[in-house]
Amino acid sequence: MKKLPLRIYSEKVDNEIKLKFNIMNKEIIYNPDLHFEHDTWIKEIEFWEDELKSYQNRLDELVARWTDNQVLGQIEKFQNKFLIHEKEMDSVKNQIAMHETNMADHYQQNADVLNKNLVNKHLMIRDKMETQRNMYQDLKKEFFRFMTRYM
Repeated sequence: MKKLPLRIYSEKVDNEIKLKFNIMNKEIIYNPDLHFEHDTWIKEIEFWEDELKSYQNRLDELVARWTDNQVLGQIEKFQNKFLIHEKEMDSVKNQIAMHETNMADHYQQNADVLNKNLVNKHLMIRDKMETQRNMYQDLKKEFFRFMTRYM
């Protein structure tokens, strides 16, 4: 017997994600697509983590160079923002891992349907990744302007 792909139809209504099981004009989400998206997100997060380490090293160089309290205060502000981003990235990675575990459990049970709540969670993670992506880009722009000024 051929295993059918996961089919869940979603739409966004009043900023709330609703799952639909009607094929007309709805996005079909397949299990392998979810896994691929998870892998992509994990790689993106790992890249951000590497970048933040590099940026922290640059801040360490500035700390050794500057004694001005205003500059040191801005350095501390960036260090705090980097920590916040790291914690958020860890949170997203944990959510992805939980979702992957659930998908694997369903696959082992030969279940063709994922828990609706976890699919909703996937869609929320997708939105969270987009928000993180935008926030991280803004942080990088701000950081590079700062570095251009004080490096």
